[in-house]
Amino acid sequence: MELGKKAMEFANKAATNDTVVNVFLVGAFAGLTVRSLNQQRQIESLESQRDLLVKSNKSMRQTIWDWKQKLYADAETDKQPVVSLSKLKSIYGEAAAVPQSVEKTDGKASATKIMI
Repeated sequence: MELGKKAMEFANKAATNDTVVNVFLVGAFAGLTVRSLNQQRQIESLESQRDLLVKSNKSMRQTIWDWKQKLYADAETDKQPVVSLSKLKSIYGEAAAVPQSVEKTDGKASATKIMI
């Protein structure tokens, strides 16, 4: 009980003492400053990573575009291409896909079976 009273008296004196309050506030401000600086470093790091990813994505997009154009050119120039131009365009979504025929049996739709 005596120890509790002494702790309460000490806490009351510390709370009313301007020096203790000022030290606490300066410590809190210093802690917030350190946290803010760390977050700023993280933000700068993430921004540089984002810039690298944007450049990489643009490069990949350009490469894919070039490959697609080469495929189209090869399909147009070959007399018997491995994959026809219309098939390539349907793969890349540039032409309407040919709908598969559907058979109806007993009110249920089933896809046509393809034998290879």
